[in-house]
Amino acid sequence: MAAKEKNIWILIIFILCGIVLGSLIGELVSKVDALWWFGYGNTFGLTSPLTLDMGVVVLTFALSFKINIASIVGLAIAIFLYRKF
Repeated sequence: MAAKEKNIWILIIFILCGIVLGSLIGELVSKVDALWWFGYGNTFGLTSPLTLDMGVVVLTFALSFKINIASIVGLAIAIFLYRKF
């Protein structure tokens, strides 16, 4: 019997959902005194946007990531659920 193949796109969707939901939950519970540590994290990326002015077209680039403890927990849960199913 062949092993059940898992699709890489499903893994990517699981991971992205885990990170986004974890980050959202971390931001919401960071206001609670006992759960403040879920919102602890760091932001990295371009702090000020990079602007390229070509006269006719102006392009602005910016990319920033905010990772907190809850998003890491969400990532771990997403990987666990992917491996389980």
